[in-house]
Amino acid sequence: MNAANVDAPAASATSAQRRGPVNPAEMPIGRKVFAFASMCVGTFIALLDIQIVSASLRDIGGGLSAGADEIAWVQTSYLIAEIIVIPLSGWLSRVMSTRWLFAASALGFTITSLLCGAAWDIRSMIVFRALQGFLGGSMIPMVFTTVFVFFDRKQVIYAAATIGAIASLAPTLGPSLGGWITDHYSWHWLFFINVVPGLFVMIAVPLLVHTDDPDWSLLRDADYPGIGLLAAFLGCLEYTLEEGPRWNWFSDDTITTTAWIAAIAGLLFIWRSLTFARPVVDLRALGQRNFALGCFFSFVTGIGLFATIYLTPLFLGRVRGYSALQIGEAIFSTGIFQLMSIPVYAFLARRMDLRWILMIGMTIFALSMWEFTPITHDWGAAQLLLPQALRGFAQQLTVAPTVTLTLGSLPPNRLKLASGLFNLMRNLGGAIGIAACATLLNDRTNLHFERLAEHLTNTNEAMNDWFAQLGTRATDDGQALHLLWSLAYREAQTETYADSFLVIMVCLVVAVVLVPLMRKVRPPSAPSPDAH
Repeated sequence: MNAANVDAPAASATSAQRRGPVNPAEMPIGRKVFAFASMCVGTFIALLDIQIVSASLRDIGGGLSAGADEIAWVQTSYLIAEIIVIPLSGWLSRVMSTRWLFAASALGFTITSLLCGAAWDIRSMIVFRALQGFLGGSMIPMVFTTVFVFFDRKQVIYAAATIGAIASLAPTLGPSLGGWITDHYSWHWLFFINVVPGLFVMIAVPLLVHTDDPDWSLLRDADYPGIGLLAAFLGCLEYTLEEGPRWNWFSDDTITTTAWIAAIAGLLFIWRSLTFARPVVDLRALGQRNFALGCFFSFVTGIGLFATIYLTPLFLGRVRGYSALQIGEAIFSTGIFQLMSIPVYAFLARRMDLRWILMIGMTIFALSMWEFTPITHDWGAAQLLLPQALRGFAQQLTVAPTVTLTLGSLPPNRLKLASGLFNLMRNLGGAIGIAACATLLNDRTNLHFERLAEHLTNTNEAMNDWFAQLGTRATDDGQALHLLWSLAYREAQTETYADSFLVIMVCLVVAVVLVPLMRKVRPPSAPSPDAH
């Protein structure tokens, strides 16, 4: 065999650099798979870090001598920065090219991960987390467009299943992995574990991915006012959603101000994007039915995915008093069942209309929320197994077909700008879902407590029997009254979690009804050279 014909990724990459961009249809399948896998690693660690700190905030706060209000910003700052950069990634990849933006994003994410692990106080941690989210966020949407650039019709099924698994599995595993790391090592390693995969991605992607060239001339005519409006809109909106429940929404002056800024900047951004010739986000793609519906389904999926990830650890920590490790062990089953569902999705996708698979996935997702509603104060890993198993299975059957039906319906030259918007909707749905659930927990807990308290009178035989077992009377022992108050409050909290899961279920049912409105999509039979 001639040595020139040997399929060596490094040699191919060097040759590609001399020839310029490579037509994906001419790339060896081994190189495409390895390149795609390398990008998936970057996307996984960027998504993982959204939730990896959630079960360990108390430990981080203790290590940095931070209060509860301050430590919440460890997660909020990352989310605000990430949600700003995601819709900009399509334009940035056209300026810098896919490979160099991805490499720069991986490098920035790796450096800031090291800085987060070495943070000396809460202020430095918040700054480094914001930089980590901003610099690493571009890796998330770029892998979605790569699917349609690299792979043909049959291969897209497996690639979409992979990124579907990553998009929902990484945030799901975050609390479990974070709790285990914190319990066995220290919270610093929540960030240090990113170094090795980050360096791998930074080296591998430039060598293997060369489907487009940078176009620095786009910087001259860029829509900088639109970028500023987008940043103000999303940053203030994310802050309002994250902090609103804690500060009683519009009774707080700062929340009111950021909400007004978000509303005004959002309206101006929409006007600017629809009237400017070269906007940074392709809002016009929403005129295409599949894309508009797909963004809505991505939004609803974000509500189901992130709100459930928020609610379950919170219940186990507040009601059951679980440690970070115990929380991780209790919710780990979701990830296992999602991994088991990947071959099931690949089997179905080759034989069924993706719209039917999406409808089945959304229905199972809604059913899993219904299975959460009988929740009681003594639920643990065993009781959570069935609803979490259904949720893990449903996530794969929901995210993967949504990706193909939404982005596969667009012409290749619109993929980059539209992919950022599609991914933004999932994160925005998560932010709104978490904010809504946090508000429900605050408001409905008080309501349920008042209703329970109405029945705790001297005529309540069950309460009198309980006091008799304690060997005291309500009027004689304040400690017994305090214990009764704690039990009533615990039950009120538990009922509120059931309410929250019910609201999520209603959102998913609405999405199920709308699925038949999508048009059938057949991905291109071969990667298009114009896709880059």
